Amino acid sequence: MLKVGSVVWGVRDVPRAIAFWTEALSYKPLRPPSPDWAILVPREGVGVQLAITQVSSEAHDHQRHHLDLYASDRESEVERLLRIGASRADWRYPEGADYVVLEDPDGNRFCVIEK
Repeated sequence: MLKVGSVVWGVRDVPRAIAFWTEALSYKPLRPPSPDWAILVPREGVGVQLAITQVSSEAHDHQRHHLDLYASDRESEVERLLRIGASRADWRYPEGADYVVLEDPDGNRFCVIEK
């Protein structure tokens, strides 16, 4: 079973984005952020995580946002998603990556992460 774990939001300025989105959504950092990455969660209650990541691209010419889908059995879910129309993205993975990058039928990328 898949669930939305995070909406990953690509930004040019991580501290500025943290300041904006924590105020806009009443969120807080899950743990101390790094200069290029932060995970924000609701201050109270439950909700989808917002992962802020630094990108070098401009918003108008590159996809900067995507979903991270959490799976208890990543490989089974990847195979299921491929059967229903997803495709594998051309992606260079770091060693030990815990995720697989796929594309939906329209070419929008998303990640399936072992959780």
